[in-house]
Amino acid sequence: MSSAHSGRTIALALVIAAYVLSFFHRFAPAGIAAELATTFQTSAASLGVLAATYFYIYTIMQVPTGVLVDTLGPRRILTVGSLIAAAGSLLFGLAPDLGIAMLGRTLIGLGVSVVFIAMLKLIALWYDERRFATLVGLAMLVGNTGSVLAGTPLAALAEVVSWRMIFVGIAGVSLMIAVGSWLLIRENLPAASGGPRFDRTVILSALAGVLKNRATWPPVVVNFGLTGSFFTFGGLWLTPYLINIHGMSSVTAAGHLSLYFAGFAVGCLGVGSLSDRLGRRKPVLFGSGVVICGFWALLLSATPMPLWSSHVVFGAMGVATAGFVLTWACAKEVNPPQLSGMSTSVTNMGGFLAAALIQPAVGFVMDLGWDGTVIDGVRQYSEQTFLLGIGLIAALALVGTIASLFVRETGCRNIWQGK
Repeated sequence: MSSAHSGRTIALALVIAAYVLSFFHRFAPAGIAAELATTFQTSAASLGVLAATYFYIYTIMQVPTGVLVDTLGPRRILTVGSLIAAAGSLLFGLAPDLGIAMLGRTLIGLGVSVVFIAMLKLIALWYDERRFATLVGLAMLVGNTGSVLAGTPLAALAEVVSWRMIFVGIAGVSLMIAVGSWLLIRENLPAASGGPRFDRTVILSALAGVLKNRATWPPVVVNFGLTGSFFTFGGLWLTPYLINIHGMSSVTAAGHLSLYFAGFAVGCLGVGSLSDRLGRRKPVLFGSGVVICGFWALLLSATPMPLWSSHVVFGAMGVATAGFVLTWACAKEVNPPQLSGMSTSVTNMGGFLAAALIQPAVGFVMDLGWDGTVIDGVRQYSEQTFLLGIGLIAALALVGTIASLFVRETGCRNIWQGK
């Protein structure tokens, strides 16, 4: 029993380590945006596409990953995924031009896209159902440290060693996770409670049922707007905004990025508990959206802020952003309980799709207003042009907030009724 417990702990530690790296890769372009622009002498639109390639492949892989984990098992999927992520990180770090860098970033997205579902599978198989939510919440909290590392630590380290060497080093870490997954994860460990069994002949019909359910779609749109704005802003444009609009250094701006993510991590701990205590989903979801839109109004006004004030603003904005995690519960509670994984994965696609579309769109809008100024090979944008591009992210958050009004209130329980 002790050996089984030890094996489960090692497996969980490995998958959470991979999850930390997936968060780091998701938001790393924001921490080194200036360095990437200088290295590849690229336009804002191209920089947006470079960051978004991760989200393109991640979005596509959401549903297939569930099937792959079910058929091949978490051990094989984590091993192969980590190997692909290692290759992508190495290619990104050594990329001689923007095209190769995009290919590397795409491979990174492909490799880490399997981690979250594999983690859920391992937890579901090996731990008591009553501990599932606690363990997933803990894993998400730890995973968010990857986001924090993509802020100040990454920017500060990039000033000491080149950003290229950082990603070469991370490739080595991914390789170690791959080897550890293959050697140390044992899928035949006894489960604390029997894992769910899936009849794969009904996968497509079950997915169709989730998609045909009208109550599924408002949470998807909320996720598209609120999660998408978080991924888009935190994934690339937050530090350029602070550097260009508020004249901050790269490291200071990255510090705000870390605070943004730290606030989000803290918010994740509290938002579910608040919703459960109130016995309501909709007010918390809508309220967080309204607060986020209020912060966006402040950011778009470009009002000068003392450093302590801007720190508070970005930390608090991160806390408010955590409201979007309720979209998974909102979708799960209006669909059959046995399809909770499928309903949450469909909802999860919304935010990744939004980031894939809006990250390059922001850069495209900025390039349209570019006046031709170049300094040290890097395009310079006026404040008005920059704010116009960033306004797309604010509009995205507004769409998500409005959509929350159409979410069906579940009273924090499953309200699906068989026809």
